Amino acid sequence: MLGARSRKPFPGDPIGIDPSRSAVRLTQVTKEYGRGPSAVLALDDVSTEVAAGSFTAVMGPSGSGKSTFLHCAAGLDRPSCGTVQLGGQDLGELSETQLTRFRRTRIGFVFQAFNLLPSLTVEQNITLPLRLAGAGADHDSVRSVTAAVGLTGLLGRRPSQLSGGQQQRVAIARALITRPEVIFADEPTGALDPDTAEDVLALLRQAVTDLHQTVVMVTHDPAAAQRTDLVVFLAAGRVARRLEAPSAARVKSVMTELRRSS
Repeated sequence: MLGARSRKPFPGDPIGIDPSRSAVRLTQVTKEYGRGPSAVLALDDVSTEVAAGSFTAVMGPSGSGKSTFLHCAAGLDRPSCGTVQLGGQDLGELSETQLTRFRRTRIGFVFQAFNLLPSLTVEQNITLPLRLAGAGADHDSVRSVTAAVGLTGLLGRRPSQLSGGQQQRVAIARALITRPEVIFADEPTGALDPDTAEDVLALLRQAVTDLHQTVVMVTHDPAAAQRTDLVVFLAAGRVARRLEAPSAARVKSVMTELRRSS
């Protein structure tokens, strides 16, 4: 279990998060790949926002723009037009160097493939964002975040010595260590068995509930989506539906409707 939010374990923890504040806001975002007749319109005039301290799922049929949405929202790719604001910062105003620094300190990432460095220990993988940003790794912070995700006693191991679920826990701890504005999770349970996937989803849910983090998760799994506060459905690069307090059954129903209409 993640413990109650504490000022001591996580340096840089934002104070007084206002749930009415937008952690992420996309305004008339369009993303087009290529030019001319062969151009692909991945996002088409998307305007939506994610409340601070919330857990949001992004879903849609294949080719609906989910990955492009995440990449633009997280500053991994720039939109063709429109604006993306994260924590009040317009990402379009940042240079590539500034954007790289911003991602290291203000954004956390959890991927399906874990993306751990095999030559580093668990502790070194977790603290990598801090070291890349030129910041020291406080021992109490490392100990607290590893205890929170159930990695106590494993800090000296290499990724190859861990199960898939343990590796994803390392990835979640790495995302949490800087106490980012937003954590973006791209199919975080896609490579895991159902029981392990449930554990990982519980950790993400608790990061929101107990630590007041903001999590945006791309997923195809209705069971994962029902853990969230809101599902944003994309279809043909546009926001097609928003579903609050989702159930797996309702998510499946909406997805079926979208596939039929696509």
